[in-house]
Amino acid sequence: MKIHHIAIICSDYEVSKKFYTEVLELNIIREVYREERQSYKLDLAIGEHYVIELFSFPNPPERPSRPESCGLRHLAFSVENVNEKRDELIEKGLSCEEIRIDEFTGKEFFFTQDPDQLPLEFYES
Repeated sequence: MKIHHIAIICSDYEVSKKFYTEVLELNIIREVYREERQSYKLDLAIGEHYVIELFSFPNPPERPSRPESCGLRHLAFSVENVNEKRDELIEKGLSCEEIRIDEFTGKEFFFTQDPDQLPLEFYES
């Protein structure tokens, strides 16, 4: 029917929480600390649409390589204006790749990364 959410495990919960809520400006739906797992779970939304579960766990393994390791390659966010979003993220201290053009759609996009080097794509809607 549709994707319900995407789960991300971070290495530093406070850093990633700040990144996703203050830099990317996702909205907090709920935050729970699960004592038995020594883990936070932060449910995040874009507008009213639930999209990401941010988890912290003690000593998670590192990502093997970027971005061509098996598994999730990157997350892509749809934005109205790629140039404005890139400028906004650079102003917030992120390093962003140059804007590219999708050879099949002709749409603009660029990549940056979250605090754990998870590749994030911003794609023209």
